[in-house]
Amino acid sequence: MSNNKSIRENYNDTQNRIVKYLMGGLRKGKHYFKSKYIAHDLGLSAKEVGTNLAILSEICEELEIKRWSYSNSTTWMVSPRAA
Repeated sequence: MSNNKSIRENYNDTQNRIVKYLMGGLRKGKHYFKSKYIAHDLGLSAKEVGTNLAILSEICEELEIKRWSYSNSTTWMVSPRAA
């Protein structure tokens, strides 16, 4: 995974916060994240999180982000990208 400097350069503030949150979750062994819980923890709306995760799924070099399922909130599967 890249250092925090390159993360700050590549993403807007909201995306930067989400990437850091996801990386922290991965370090704890999590791989599935619900938009509504990310939103709650970061003080964002679930819609903001979903929109930014969709963008990050296309542009994020550090993480592989895939929309996994929808049940009461979108679930995202996240894993580190292979170097």
